[in-house]
Amino acid sequence: MQKILGYLRRAVDEFDLIQNGDRIAVGISGGKDSLVLLRALRDFQRFGLLDYELVAVTLDLQFEGVATDYSPIEEFCATLGVPYHILRTQIGTIVFESRKETHPCSLCAKMRRGALHDATRDLGCNKLALGHHNDDALETFLMNLFIEGRIGCYAPKSYLSRKDITMIRPLSFAPEREIRRAAKANIPEILRSRCPVDGHTKREEMKDFVRQQERENPGFKTRVFGAMRRANVDGWGGKTYYRNLSADDPETNGKASRFYIMDAMRKNDTAGETQNADSGN
Repeated sequence: MQKILGYLRRAVDEFDLIQNGDRIAVGISGGKDSLVLLRALRDFQRFGLLDYELVAVTLDLQFEGVATDYSPIEEFCATLGVPYHILRTQIGTIVFESRKETHPCSLCAKMRRGALHDATRDLGCNKLALGHHNDDALETFLMNLFIEGRIGCYAPKSYLSRKDITMIRPLSFAPEREIRRAAKANIPEILRSRCPVDGHTKREEMKDFVRQQERENPGFKTRVFGAMRRANVDGWGGKTYYRNLSADDPETNGKASRFYIMDAMRKNDTAGETQNADSGN
C-alpha cells in the first residue's frame, strides 16, 4: 500500500481534498478500486496528519431483483474499524427490466450518483470519496473527445451545491496497475460485478484502445495526462499549474512556456496576471 498512499497524499495536497473535521462517505462497489481506496484512506487517517471520519456505503443495485451478499465487505470494514452501510435499491430492475435500456450505462450512472449523494447526506457526511483512478481519468477524457467531440473530464474535486456535499477522488494519480497490485496484497476478497453488460461497454473499448496505444507508443498515457494537467482540463491542473494570462496569444499558445510552477509564479508574476487553475473546487 505504500505506493498507493503516496499517490493518495499527492492528490490530497494537490487538490485540497480533505480538511480537519471532514466526515467522508466512501462509495464501495466491492471491486478493487473502491476497496483499495477505503484501505488507503484508513491507513492515511492513522498517520494523524488530518482529523477526519470515514463511513463506507454500498448501493446494492439488485440486478434481476436479487440482493447481493456483501458479507465479505462487511467483514473487511469491521477489520478496518469503519462503519458500513448497505442501501438496497431497485436501480438494476429499473434500468434492465422496466426501462429495458439499449445503452444502460448513462441512466444507471445517473441514478447511482443521485442515490449516493442522498446517502452521503443521510449519513451526516460532507464529502463523498469515489475510487476513480488515473486510468479512469484518461479514458473519460478520450471518450469525451472521440465520442462526444468535446474536451472535458470529471473533476478530481467537485462541490455539489444542491446537496451541499463535495465529491473527491483521492486515487486520481494512482495507475490502475498499482491498484491491482495493492488489491492482491491487501484486500481479502473482491466481489465480481453482477452487471449484465460488465466488460462489454464503450469504456472497455477505450481501455483496449489505450492499452494498444501504450504498447505502440510508450509513454502515451503520461503524455495525455500531462496535456490534461497543463491545460487544466476541469481542474486537473490543481495547485501545480498556473496560467500566465499575459502570454495568451498565438505566439505562445500551446507552448510549455505558458505554464509555470506555482512558486515561480508567486515570485515573478504581478497581481492580477494569474489565476488559480484549480477550478475543481
